[in-house]
Parts: sequence; C-alpha cells; structure tokens
Amino acid sequence: MTFIEELTTFLLDKSIPQLIAYFWYFILFDFIRYAIFDVIIVYLHFKGQNKRTREKEKARKALFNERPLISVIAPGKNEGRHIPALAESLKKQTYRNIEIIIVDDGSDDNTPHICRVLQQRGEIDKFFRNEFRGGKASAANLALRYCSGKYIVHLDADSHLRYDSIENLLLPFYLDKQTGAVAGDIRVSNCNDTLSTTLQAIEYLKGISLGRIVSSRFGILRIISGAYGAFRKDILDRIKGWDIGPGLDGDITLRIRKLHYKIAFQYEAICYTNVPDTFKKLAVQRYRWDRSLIRFRLRKHLDLLLPSKNFSLLNFLSSFENILFNVVFNIKWWIYVIHVSIFYTESILYIAAINFLLYFFLNVLEFLMVLTIYWKTLKREEVTLALFLPLMPLYTGIYLRIVRTYAHLMELLFKVSFEDKWNPWKTSKAVKDNDL
Repeated sequence: MTFIEELTTFLLDKSIPQLIAYFWYFILFDFIRYAIFDVIIVYLHFKGQNKRTREKEKARKALFNERPLISVIAPGKNEGRHIPALAESLKKQTYRNIEIIIVDDGSDDNTPHICRVLQQRGEIDKFFRNEFRGGKASAANLALRYCSGKYIVHLDADSHLRYDSIENLLLPFYLDKQTGAVAGDIRVSNCNDTLSTTLQAIEYLKGISLGRIVSSRFGILRIISGAYGAFRKDILDRIKGWDIGPGLDGDITLRIRKLHYKIAFQYEAICYTNVPDTFKKLAVQRYRWDRSLIRFRLRKHLDLLLPSKNFSLLNFLSSFENILFNVVFNIKWWIYVIHVSIFYTESILYIAAINFLLYFFLNVLEFLMVLTIYWKTLKREEVTLALFLPLMPLYTGIYLRIVRTYAHLMELLFKVSFEDKWNPWKTSKAVKDNDL
C-alpha cells in the first residue's frame, strides 16, 4: 500500500470528532481567519466596486483641482545603486507636483556622489547627508524638517514605484478628511533572485496586499510600512515625526491612531522593494520586526487595550487582533504540536502530511483571491510564483514561526530590540533609558 493510500485509509477510518481532535488548530484558527474572512472581504470588495470607483473619481478630481505639493522622502544607508531607479520612477508619475528629498544616513559607499550628480541634473530636489549614522528614523526626521509639501510620502531608498502610484496613494485623503495616513501596496522587486525572495514575494502578495485589504475594510489596519506610506504633514509635525528607536513603522501608525485619525490602505498604489536574498538575512530582518510587536503592543502602547478617557474600540481591536493572531495563536500552535506529539504519536506522520495538504490548499485559495483582485497590475513573474506555493506551508508555518517565537521570547524576557545593530547604539540607548 502506498503512502497516499495509507493516508486515505487513515482519513476514512476516522469520525468527525476524531478529525477535529487531530486538526483543531487549522479548523478553529487558520481556516476561519484566512479562508472564510478573506472570501467574505473579496465578495464585499467586488460588490461595492462600482460605488467606490465613482467615489475615487470624485477624489481624483479634487486632488488635481488642488494640486498640493507632495514631499517624497527616502532615507537610506549604502543604497546609492538603487536611488537612480527610484528618482526615475518618481519623475514618471502621473502626479507631478512632487519634491524629492534624499537623506544619506552615513553611507560608506558612493551614495553621496550619486545623489549629488542626480541633484545637479534636477532628478532629485534636495539631498542631505549625515556624516555619522543616526538611524532611519533620524534620517527621516531630518528630511521632514525641510519638507514643504502638504503630504509626506516616505519610501525606502531601494524601492521604485508604478507610474500611477503617487496619484492613487493620495486618493484616501480626499475620500475621507479623517484619514491621517495611507499605506501603499508593497511588492517584491527582486522576486526571481533566490528562493528566499520568491517565497517572500508570495508572502507579500498574500499577507500584505490581500491581508491589508481585509484589515483596512474592518478599520483596524495596524501599520504603515516604512517602505511606502503617505502622511499628512500637519499630523507628523504634531507628533514630532518618527520614534528614533527600533520598530518605527508600527509606532508612528499607533500614535496617529491615538489622535483618532483613520489609517487607510490603497491597494492600487504599488511600490516595488528589494527584500533579503538569503534566509539568514531574512531571519535577521524578521527577528527585528517580530520583536517590535512586543515592544509596542505590549509595552509602549499597552494603553490602547485599557479603558480610558481616550479609549477607541477600533484602536483596541487593531492592537488586540495583532496580539491575538501573532502572539496568542502562535503559542496555541506550539500547544497543538505538543498535544499531537504526546497523544497521537502513532499517527503523527499522517497528521503532519494532512496538515501540509490543508495549508497548501489554503495558500492556493489565497493566491487565487490575489489573482482575482490584482490581475490588472500583476506582472508575469508574479503570476508564475504560483509554482512555489507547495513550499509556503514550510516557509510560513515552520521557518517564520520559529523566528517569530524566538523573537517574542527574547523581547519579552530581555528587551533585546535595543541591542540591535540595525539602529545606532546611541539612539537605542536614548530610547531604552525612557522605555516602559
């Protein structure tokens, strides 16, 4: 008897209660979260599409009637080779009233030379350099001091934009005056470089693109990615810019939410960014990202979960959902693994194989939803990513989960985010001295 036949026999021999006991984690958590909710949102997305199209056209007309100056800031270190492509993509935008500000944060490559040449050619408007690295937030705040625009677009220096991206990114400000910041859609530019970048490209399409449509529709979008987002300048001035500590993206989003402004996601505003090209580099990046959840959700901004005069149900749900799905459910997954390993040892191989198939088909379903919504903007290489879907259960279910768990434990126990060399020690120390 082949393994497939054994697997089929195993399933057919089990009752419904037994199957639930074997696969309760998938049924209770991931199936409901990633299948049922996402399908409902995709249905609602298309159901209200005509109305939203009319509203966007009114917003587009209001935008071009006003034509506000937009300040695009791109802080970075040793990103000189990417900046010409970024500048070129900005010059090709359908919305042209833009000033481009580049900040070199202590680069030791030829970034200063490249930027000064671009400035002389008129391809960027302003260039500043920190002789000594102050960190990404410090560089962004330096740029903010010299911004003249009504809205600030923050970009990673190694990114570039689709031709209509800035125009689309600004529309939510004209759809709702209470919008304080807008997250753009992030795609992977180097998706074909390595297996690591390929799997990240799928993850970005499912988790960022599709996932943020879902959270935005519920009004609980929890982060404006540092790679691509727009902010009202008056709000940035009010909150005094970015936190100089690690995890600046999530922090600034929470501080804007605390002022009771809305956070929107614009899936038609597309930015292409470069991602880590090895699994070792990726682990370092995610280790930093995952620690930030603990630092901000469970320490610095814990008040979002507590009753107060400034309490907001949507802010509560935004933080609660993030903690529930990324911390609590992660713990429950390890409980599930231990439970199966102890009580169903003789069937563990079959349970593991069936779990793999369940998560594979779940990934296929999510990817089909991505194709349904994004088919007009997907590149050919993004469509062919489907060939790598069989690897996603191992990538997201095991590799990223191990990194996430380790990061959470280290931050909870030792506050290691302040020791990350990604941020200069002097700025990390300054924040740590005042940390909760």
